[in-house]
Amino acid sequence: MGRQWLQAKREVAGLKKGQATQKLVKEIMVAAKLGGADPAGNPRLDAAMEKARKASVNREAIERAIKKGAGIGADKLVMDHVVFEGYAPHKVPLIIEVLTDNNNRTAPEIRLIFTKKGGQLGAPGSNKFLFEQVGLVEAHHADASIDLETAAIEAGANDFEPLAHSQNDDIPADRTGARFITERTATAAVSKWLAANGWIVVTAELGYIPKSFPELNETELAEAGEFLQALEDHDDVHRVWAAIK
Repeated sequence: MGRQWLQAKREVAGLKKGQATQKLVKEIMVAAKLGGADPAGNPRLDAAMEKARKASVNREAIERAIKKGAGIGADKLVMDHVVFEGYAPHKVPLIIEVLTDNNNRTAPEIRLIFTKKGGQLGAPGSNKFLFEQVGLVEAHHADASIDLETAAIEAGANDFEPLAHSQNDDIPADRTGARFITERTATAAVSKWLAANGWIVVTAELGYIPKSFPELNETELAEAGEFLQALEDHDDVHRVWAAIK
């Protein structure tokens, strides 16, 4: 067999990198479609571009994605935003945001994941009441002693959570990270204040915060995590919001 296992490992790593790049490009397109092509006035686009650069997405691909999303030129973005609701194994509520150019293909694939992995797919609106829709801004700062509560108040956020590298790969291990929770309409303003005061914003978007979390033992947590990873690995899945710690 020789070192064939090493080649297989490289192929898997290359596939995962390609999937990650595709999702980053898609996020740039959607951000440009929703907020315009100017990153200075579109914090979601600015954060998506920075994330893509760190992942070594080339400049031409980023520029094409912005133009396509913003409808600049002949190649315009045609993509549906579809929301699925349901439960991971052990009754973990979740909301799945999908970006697809063919929901007739994507919807059966999502249903198959639920069937094969032990989840339960619900009807639209079946569990959104278990979450609060908010603005989420994730950022990091070089000052290890910075007061997160003061930063949240001055930025206009409602709440904050410390955010470590282990929770988000975009937060460098040697910097202070935080997730700022805002009113949906205040997301851009909070992001702009942070960027103007030494913070590097890595995510600025609308999202869902669970109102409560089911108690899971280690085995149940691993099974729910495996299910969530299967969803995350699907090319068209944009975000998975789950009531899991």
